[in-house]
Amino acid sequence: MPKPPTPATASSIACTGLGFAWPDGTPVLEDFHLAVGPGRTGLIGLNGAGKSTLLKLIAGELTPAAGRIRVAGDIGYLPQHAPLDTHLRVDQALGIATARAALHAIERGDTGEEHFTAIGDDWDVEERARATLDQLGLPSLDLDRTIGEVSGGESVLLRLAALLLRRPDVLLLDEPTNNLDRAARQRLYDAVRGWSGVLLVVSHDRELLELVDRIADLRGGEVHWYGGNFTAYEHALAAEQDAAERMLRVAEADVQRQKRELADAHVKLARRVRYGNKMYANKREPKIVMNARKGEAQVAAGKHRIMHTERLKEARERLDEAAEAVRDDDEIRIDLPHTAVPPGRTVLTLNDLTVRYGGHAHLEVRGPERIALTGRNGSGKTTLLRTVTGEIPPASGTAQTHVPYRFLPQRLEVLDNDLTIVENVARFAPDATNNRIRARLARFLFKGARADQQAGTLSGGERFRASLAALMLAEPAPQLLMLDEPTNNLDMASVRSLVTALESYEGVLMVVSHDLPFLRELGITRWTALENGELTGIEPL
Repeated sequence: MPKPPTPATASSIACTGLGFAWPDGTPVLEDFHLAVGPGRTGLIGLNGAGKSTLLKLIAGELTPAAGRIRVAGDIGYLPQHAPLDTHLRVDQALGIATARAALHAIERGDTGEEHFTAIGDDWDVEERARATLDQLGLPSLDLDRTIGEVSGGESVLLRLAALLLRRPDVLLLDEPTNNLDRAARQRLYDAVRGWSGVLLVVSHDRELLELVDRIADLRGGEVHWYGGNFTAYEHALAAEQDAAERMLRVAEADVQRQKRELADAHVKLARRVRYGNKMYANKREPKIVMNARKGEAQVAAGKHRIMHTERLKEARERLDEAAEAVRDDDEIRIDLPHTAVPPGRTVLTLNDLTVRYGGHAHLEVRGPERIALTGRNGSGKTTLLRTVTGEIPPASGTAQTHVPYRFLPQRLEVLDNDLTIVENVARFAPDATNNRIRARLARFLFKGARADQQAGTLSGGERFRASLAALMLAEPAPQLLMLDEPTNNLDMASVRSLVTALESYEGVLMVVSHDLPFLRELGITRWTALENGELTGIEPL
């Protein structure tokens, strides 16, 4: 039975002095503070900043090492990766099976008290469930059928439907538009627009972030607040960074000026010492007078030097503070040999291919094409790529690759969680030396000790970078790279870095994605769609 809504003004999230580290000692949050009230809050930040971990702590899935978390109201939480048990019935996945069973028992004439208790005031549970599924684009999911092989996008929508039926006071969403096609994203946007309680959403989806009331930017272990949606945040951040860069230039000039004044002070001191020594040698004044003047000069010169030294120290501290205020988001750099494919060379041939669960394709890919594979959730895009790799056998026809290839799946299953990043890459390039692997990992922003981090402790974005590094640094180098929803786990800065990195990739790209801005920036040369069981060419989106 859903809990009666708590008044919106009473719902809130408060984190005080929060501390958390992974079992290997890697710190995530230290003395962290956060207060979130009613309304829609977008939580952004670089990959690895701790956004998903923070949501898990608030939801109670992780236990903080220090501090406390207080949530006023009932919590609903939609994690990034939470596959549903395909043996469940739809009503079980929605959390209404008990209430439905009680309702049907009463309709059959069973008036047991336990049935009325199970239903409570939720007599329209079935109608609300069907209306919610219809609202989210899942009208074909009958409440009594088992889930079966639902797609990643359908799984997200089904879990969201369960939350909407519960009507929690506080809703936590972690990258909710991952795996959703355009139509499904629009339905989720509508649900977010209509949310009246506390909503805290982690996302890199700009369209979703345009719907929030405020932006919380998690950076350097603390939250910086910006009123308004993402566009307002960008404007405020641009003004903030302009001011920070001006302060940096002022601080740099001040340091140079203080260095000159300190040097001048040393010169003046040396002159006074030489003059005093000369006067003392010539004995032009009484010895007691000369000693007194010498002492006074030394004291004055010492104070002068100390003053300028302190001023230089303060100027350098201001410079450090100004430099910290200017953001410097590193970018992935890919410069790999042996990936170029000569124009016209055949890379992939799909000959009258029919994949399992439906879907038919006839396609020839030549170098160096960049192909976008689009289509609705459940249309079979991922199945098609897995058939190309040989992971899933075709129902009929053939799929032939003519060059070395690599496939980066949505779930990033290429890494062994018990191995370090270096050890994972070494699995794909067994003949490469440790130093060679580390040098190349630095281009993927894993430098020094960071390359020794266990894969199981990585954030979503870090895991993506490590997975991409393992595939791109593999030997032989891949001349065909297949990516399945690559932006799902990346913050916006990382998406820009990925686009920049792939600009220098000279092989063939096949990309499944619902992120149209990303696809356009990649320079797609051929647009295709898998709709109604057929792979066809379409006009650029």
